[in-house]
Amino acid sequence: MGTDGDIIFEDTCKLLEPFNKGGVKLTRETDISADLQIDSVTVMDFVMEVEDRFDIDIPLNLLSDTRTLDDLVKTIQAQIAAQN
Repeated sequence: MGTDGDIIFEDTCKLLEPFNKGGVKLTRETDISADLQIDSVTVMDFVMEVEDRFDIDIPLNLLSDTRTLDDLVKTIQAQIAAQN
């Protein structure tokens, strides 16, 4: 799997659709928790979907610094690169 940020962003947005109950327009600046009004349990469900999709593990300490979709894309890229 490539680490192209645009592809990762698009795939991540697709995974986020079921959690985006308010139909918020997703951009790289979208705050996953605040803008989408999802709680920490739901965020963890979403993160598990991301981990499955990209076949990575995202350590909890990295999640604390991940607020926006762009942060998440960069975290996914870093985890993919660490596996190679």
